[in-house]
Amino acid sequence: MRHLMLLLVCSFATSVASANDPVPAPSAAAHGASAASAASAANVASAPSIKPSLPSIKPAVVPGATPASRAASAAAAAREAQAEAEAEAELSAKIAARLAAMRANQQARAAAAAKARKVAEARKKEAVVVNEAPVIKPYPGEHWSYEGETGPANWGRKPEWAACGTGNRQSPIDLRDGMKVDLEQIVFDYKPSAFTVVDNGHTVQVTVGPGNYISLQNRTFELQQFHFHRPSEERINGKGFEMVVHLVHKDADGKLAVVAVLLERGKAQSMIQTVWNNLPLEKNEVVTPSVVLDVNELLPARRDYFTYMGSLTTPPCSEGVLWMVMKQPVEASPAQMAIFSRLYPLNARPIQANSGRVVKESF
Repeated sequence: MRHLMLLLVCSFATSVASANDPVPAPSAAAHGASAASAASAANVASAPSIKPSLPSIKPAVVPGATPASRAASAAAAAREAQAEAEAEAELSAKIAARLAAMRANQQARAAAAAKARKVAEARKKEAVVVNEAPVIKPYPGEHWSYEGETGPANWGRKPEWAACGTGNRQSPIDLRDGMKVDLEQIVFDYKPSAFTVVDNGHTVQVTVGPGNYISLQNRTFELQQFHFHRPSEERINGKGFEMVVHLVHKDADGKLAVVAVLLERGKAQSMIQTVWNNLPLEKNEVVTPSVVLDVNELLPARRDYFTYMGSLTTPPCSEGVLWMVMKQPVEASPAQMAIFSRLYPLNARPIQANSGRVVKESF
């Protein structure tokens, strides 16, 4: 009996020592330890209660004892057995209470470890989100180009050119599903004029003398300059062209109107050849030829066109520009196109969103 009591007390002491262990820090190892502790607690909870079975204590038969003495001995033995049984019951109750406390403590520790892991994971995710947040860099410098950090995708980062990124009436566009209507014919009033040629670092630009006009919608626009893009910036039903010439006009109120003449491979074009003959040797060098230029030579035979409201295709991408894209391309020789390609193999802005704009076309 006393040996059994000693074993139970030792077991109880070991359990108490385990229950008082400090809560481990949340880590991968702690996760495994918590799982092991939870399994141990489950095993303890499912283990059957230890109720020692003691043999009945029979009073010793003393030779020569009287009935009275034997009765007294039996009573004393019974009292001793009852006291031991009560002590065992009390000890069993204490052990059960301590085991219950251990299980509760282990569950609390497991819950705390799980909460700590969730907090750590949440903080890790927050750190990843912060690290992945896009960093908006200022536009690098004052100049623009058609590729790299200063290319079209980044023009809008410069505050003065914000419309390049946020405008909803940008050019060029893909001219699809135009409303076929009886458009007013453009009246071209061009005449042979003096001109200058400059390679401005973005294109070859030709500035003509005063007195060259177009008229439509009871408005008159004067030709300011024309320049070249390769490939064409405009598309017609998804089709692009080798090159395009943009003839930029302005009215008395400063409003702009641009006529786009598409170029395709074919025979040599006389007016373009006159420009190429007078190309400057250096960028930003202005050449003033002694000959005159007749822009009428650049126009297609048919004057049907598409029209829509858009923007400049270069910074600052200002909107409110009236566009007229001639439907019939004009031919230029492969050699003439190759000359421009050597200077500017690519100087075209990508197609911009239509944004629900009305596009009209002649029928």
